[in-house]
Amino acid sequence: MTDVPARSPELRVLLRMVTAKDGEMTIRLLARAGIVAETCADAAELAKEMAVGAAAVLIAEEILADQGFGRVMLALRSQPAWSDLPVIVLARSGVDSVAVTEALEQLANLTVLERPMRVASLVSSVRTALAARRRQYQLRTTLEGLREADQRKTEFLATLAHELRNPLAPLRTSLSILTEKQPDEATAQRLYAMMDRQVTHMVRLIDDLMEVSRITRGKIELRLAPVSLHRVVRDAAELSKPLLMAGHHELVLDLPPVPSTVQGDGVRLTQVFANLLNNAAKFTPPQGRIVVSLRSDGHAARVQVSDSGVGIPPAMLGSVFDMFVQISDTSRVAQGGLGIGLTLVRSLVELHGGRVMASSPGVNEGTTMTVELPLVPETVEQATVDTLATQRRAGQGHRVLVVDDNRDAADSLAELLGLMGASTAVAYGVEEALAAMAVCTPTLAFIDIGMPVRDGYELAGLVRADSALADTVLVALTGWGQATDRERIMAAGFDHHLIKPADLEQLTELLATRR
Repeated sequence: MTDVPARSPELRVLLRMVTAKDGEMTIRLLARAGIVAETCADAAELAKEMAVGAAAVLIAEEILADQGFGRVMLALRSQPAWSDLPVIVLARSGVDSVAVTEALEQLANLTVLERPMRVASLVSSVRTALAARRRQYQLRTTLEGLREADQRKTEFLATLAHELRNPLAPLRTSLSILTEKQPDEATAQRLYAMMDRQVTHMVRLIDDLMEVSRITRGKIELRLAPVSLHRVVRDAAELSKPLLMAGHHELVLDLPPVPSTVQGDGVRLTQVFANLLNNAAKFTPPQGRIVVSLRSDGHAARVQVSDSGVGIPPAMLGSVFDMFVQISDTSRVAQGGLGIGLTLVRSLVELHGGRVMASSPGVNEGTTMTVELPLVPETVEQATVDTLATQRRAGQGHRVLVVDDNRDAADSLAELLGLMGASTAVAYGVEEALAAMAVCTPTLAFIDIGMPVRDGYELAGLVRADSALADTVLVALTGWGQATDRERIMAAGFDHHLIKPADLEQLTELLATRR
């Protein structure tokens, strides 16, 4: 199989015979075998046509001595790495030609046929050369695919690094506030909630990094659910707050009282609008005005992010969403950035079945980014459960052992499980874990896999070999999340597999169902 079209010049055989009559006769012979051939008037034309494309070169021995044949040899020596163009020389019978000998020394893919020859021998040699050339084209296609896949991976990793900076800003700010002063309980709870949202956001981004196979195919998994655009816009504004404050910008949220719900991934949609807000903040001079408006017509929701910034030249409006595109006249205003935020915006919006458009009256006239997303029919929401109360009761009746060589990770998880009502113990290695289990049999054991010396797999094997611990539920808590990791973990005797850091809802569900 090859991607080369049947009539492509890359599949033709180029001829340079001694006489025009020889060339015409050879073309007719090859045509009967279904092989396309073209004759060249001289060596210069042959070199020129080789640059256009050829599957093989068929030349008479006498042409090797032509003064212009050096150009052909130069073209053959300067082929790309994947290419080794087959050359067939029709040599005079019984003559030990110096020119042929030199050609054999200089060209690796050279076949010599003595004249006169049988037609079958000529056709067979040409067909063999064409088959070899097609394999070279397949190699070229493979190499190009690998380069494209590598570029997609590089672009994704660049995007990921870019996006990780967004949640880091509010996390650092919140930590500074908690460190420098003792806020009241309401303020502290608000900061903790904000930090939890940012950590969740980062975890999702890291999950994408782990799925290398999806990255090379350019795929991003969406976790779809009914999402309120009001909440998404407010969360995005929170993510972008550091940039907005740094520029002393006025942010106006024009959100109607009637809710707008879309079927989407809340984290990804928050990325979309945070990127748009970040772009608006970067390209708007200090003390600018940024307005986010939300409107719907019953079928689609339309979110517009408008700024009073530097605007976009008309010629650039069609390409602002392309990878790494930056507007040269405004790059000094943007204060850094890789030019990838809008590319991510377009990809994520299109994955949600929507579209994004840019408009601007011109330079220094501001910009409006419009995102359209399909609405889902409004449904009556069920009465919400007291989530906090449920979480605090989830661990009641459980004896939990946390095993992790990372003391901070083990202690903090044990404290969290304790707040959820469980009786907890901590071990920092396999020996400590076995000793703790001998004293008190746990109902659940959260075990880190990557411990030094003796790892979680070994501990799971020892537990499963002890009949006294047969009822203990083993939960692997690890940073490894590939499909092969899951298979090995389950084969080792674990009952569950959780990715670090453990999600509070996952812990609650696990504790509630394993009674």
